[in-house]
Amino acid sequence: MADLDGLDAAIVAALQTNARMTNREVAARVGVSPTTALDRTRALRRRGVIRGAVLDLDLASVGRGVQALVSVRVRPPSRRNIEAFRDWISVLPETLGVFVVSGDVDFIVHVAVADNDALYAFVIDRLTEREEVADVKTTVVYEHLRNHEIGIASAR
Repeated sequence: MADLDGLDAAIVAALQTNARMTNREVAARVGVSPTTALDRTRALRRRGVIRGAVLDLDLASVGRGVQALVSVRVRPPSRRNIEAFRDWISVLPETLGVFVVSGDVDFIVHVAVADNDALYAFVIDRLTEREEVADVKTTVVYEHLRNHEIGIASAR
């Protein structure tokens, strides 16, 4: 875990509320000079604590209003099969996120598609056609809420 002091944690918290905040706004929010805020933010990026900023789209407005969580079991469960499927699924345009998990399934894939017909086609025509896919279960997402403000504890 990255060693964050109180100022680092405050900068991260400020940027989580608005990643497009100017450096002057960050400095004012956390109570330091703009130079200090900029130096600390750059250091957080160098250390990999801040990896980037993400554009949050309204999926329905871009024609991808149906979301689903697709549970996938891969057989045989070898490193080669797991990694090959992970690499393939993660770059598909329908894929929003991929979780490699333990338990009854190997993956939970978050997808967004235009409609139920597109979801059916994705599961039946794309996923089940893969030789290593042994089982697929689909759960339609009615509502997706995200917490963009992750609490960060500072080092003491």
